[in-house]
Amino acid sequence: MGEAVLALNAGSSSVKFALQEMVGEKSRLLCHGLLEGLDDAPHFCARDEAGGILDERTWPDGGSHSYETLLRFLLTWVDGHGGGTALRAVGHRIVHGGGVFTAPVRLTPAVVKQLAAFTPLAPLHQPHNLAPVSAIAALRPGLPQIGCFDTAFHHTMSALAIAMPLPLRYAAQGVRRYGFHGISYEYISRQLPSVAPSLARGRVIVAHLGNGASLCALRNCVSVDTTMGFTALDGLMMGTRCGAIDAGAVLYMLQHERLHAHEIERILYEQSGLLGVSGISADMRILLASDDPHAKAAIDLFVFRIVRETAALAASLGGLDGFVFTAGIGEHAREIREKVCAGLAWMGLTTGTSVALAGGAQRLTVPESPVQAYVIPTNEEAMIVQHVIETLSEVDA
Repeated sequence: MGEAVLALNAGSSSVKFALQEMVGEKSRLLCHGLLEGLDDAPHFCARDEAGGILDERTWPDGGSHSYETLLRFLLTWVDGHGGGTALRAVGHRIVHGGGVFTAPVRLTPAVVKQLAAFTPLAPLHQPHNLAPVSAIAALRPGLPQIGCFDTAFHHTMSALAIAMPLPLRYAAQGVRRYGFHGISYEYISRQLPSVAPSLARGRVIVAHLGNGASLCALRNCVSVDTTMGFTALDGLMMGTRCGAIDAGAVLYMLQHERLHAHEIERILYEQSGLLGVSGISADMRILLASDDPHAKAAIDLFVFRIVRETAALAASLGGLDGFVFTAGIGEHAREIREKVCAGLAWMGLTTGTSVALAGGAQRLTVPESPVQAYVIPTNEEAMIVQHVIETLSEVDA
């Protein structure tokens, strides 16, 4: 009987999953899906490798189903749809590993306790990432669980890149730049050598553009700098998050409007970005289809911030050889890609007819362009599974 790994990416009210069969040091996708609406009317949908629906169901009486009950259902469903494989381990996306966890790790009770202590650094993410770990530990105590960290890929950044110009006592408390979306960036860094071998050895900026958005500067596929910093609120304008703003704006909310910390947090995390500027939606598809001038203003600012931050990261790299689009907006919003590429034309990026490559990748620039641009689809769940396989191999060795 073969073995499989279950990758979980848990959010505030949903859990994305992917089940992959272990094939030596690689893996093969068996199925993937989503368990959403966990705090209301839970909905489950699972799809095969081609995207066909394998199973779908909704629980209208959501309040009667605890988180643990829903995860028990998921584990049982996975047992019956593994194609004869046995579940070997579960891998989790965990946003914050602090300055401690720079590689995937077995999630023992002691490690989970350490990770819970990082909650103040990622209050809207960390508790939701850790919730399924505790639930599965209770349901299947003997099943290995591996944590994979969004911050880990950026541990290669220099002391200058992680420093914040605050009094020394804050650095001692862990207030520094960490960077996020690391699981996605690591996946791209592993795909780049096969998509564009010569570019992989050069200076590349990857744009993870989705509801959450950031840029990462790579040199020889290693993280040098990134736009997100102490929290996942920094950097680019996002779906509902503001990105980098003058700290004085926060003081204004605090002192002039007399807002409480939780009210400011809600504004910065949930009411800003594309949603805040447009007043319409955080969904780029809706904004691109709208003729409302506020929608255009939101799109223009989104692109402006990407282009401006790209120039900053190019300075960190000492130049630029390539630019890669990934994630939901980066992979699917052609109009956004065209606007960004036009904004980077001054750097030598010259687009042409898109060329389809293996694995859904595309080359957007002409061969002679000094700065090459690509689209490379990301797959965080596949990266998590690969990390689990590698971690289990190290333990077995």
